[in-house]
Amino acid sequence: MVKPAISCILLFISFTSFFQSSNATFNINVISFGAKPDGKTDSTKPFLQAWASACNSRNPATVYVPRGRFLIKSISFNGPCKTRIVFQIDGTIVAPSSYWSLGNSGFWILFYKVNKLSLHGGTFDATGAGYWACRKAGKNCPPPTRSISFEGASNVIVSGLKSINSRFFHIAIDQSNNIIFRKLKISAPSWSPNTDGLHIQSSRGITISKSAIGTGDDCISIGPGTENLWIEGITCGPGHGISIGSLGDHLVEDGVRNVTVTDSVFTRTQNGVRIKTWARPSNGFARSIRFRNILMQSVFNPIIIDQNYCPDYRCPHQSSGVKIRGVTYKNIKGTSATEIAVNLGCSPSKPCTGIKLQDINLTYFNKTAKAYCKNAHGSSRGIVVPSSCLS
Repeated sequence: MVKPAISCILLFISFTSFFQSSNATFNINVISFGAKPDGKTDSTKPFLQAWASACNSRNPATVYVPRGRFLIKSISFNGPCKTRIVFQIDGTIVAPSSYWSLGNSGFWILFYKVNKLSLHGGTFDATGAGYWACRKAGKNCPPPTRSISFEGASNVIVSGLKSINSRFFHIAIDQSNNIIFRKLKISAPSWSPNTDGLHIQSSRGITISKSAIGTGDDCISIGPGTENLWIEGITCGPGHGISIGSLGDHLVEDGVRNVTVTDSVFTRTQNGVRIKTWARPSNGFARSIRFRNILMQSVFNPIIIDQNYCPDYRCPHQSSGVKIRGVTYKNIKGTSATEIAVNLGCSPSKPCTGIKLQDINLTYFNKTAKAYCKNAHGSSRGIVVPSSCLS
């Protein structure tokens, strides 16, 4: 079996080789279809026409978005296409300011069933302030809208993209395979609701690396059906950390397996590395999870498993059926903003097993922090501070 790190390197090399194997011979500028870089004129139709032209080309094609601000309403770039496509963006894609403007579809920009796509650069501004205000005021608001979605996509590279002011998830990946995200910049205020940086579910072979994420929710959230996920070189903050879950929302649910989070920094986040599940029956699971080489800087819950997840007081008041097994925490150091730096609260009906703590050093205001365990079983190696509470 190929190790995850080697697997991701080979995947990146194969993707890069594919995209560089021949120069694109068909270049398409969205302005040639009538797009206006003034930030006011609706350029949705010209963008769709440019995409259709590229998608139907028999030669590799580049869709080019020059400098300027291009107003785009809800749009779906559909595949499969006849050729590989490079989407090169030097300008800014901006959503209409009205929070009713994107309708009820749940997405702003969707890449649907695309294959062999390379998306480079660009700023995506979803103008979320009005929608956040609507949510906070408890008004009648439209459904939340993801900024950039990949559904049924495969063999995609996304690099150098900047996403700001999302109304909901910045980037959502669903039922997709073999996608590389690198050098992303994702930003929303700490108080903006549900503005996760990236959300992955029902997908395999996703890599996220060398990215800066600061949001009002999870920097990265990992949902059911996620397998072979590699996360490396992330700076997270503000936000709620990197979370597996919430899991167990349904009785029958796909599990999460083979996830690695490594070489990352969390700064003043609500959580560091977290696994969260609802306290209700479920056949879900999380296993083969590795958190390693991580620096915590004034993080409120640096290491946490919460199998009694209960936001907004909507508590099931049952026992979580999600089985958590084989989770490794290695070389995690830094400072906790709360006294309990390691909090492993597992299910009484499905206790956590195979938890490993190795080379942990977390302090609380230059004092020894504490660890809390409930229904958590495993082992510790090396220097573990606070002292392991695993049984």
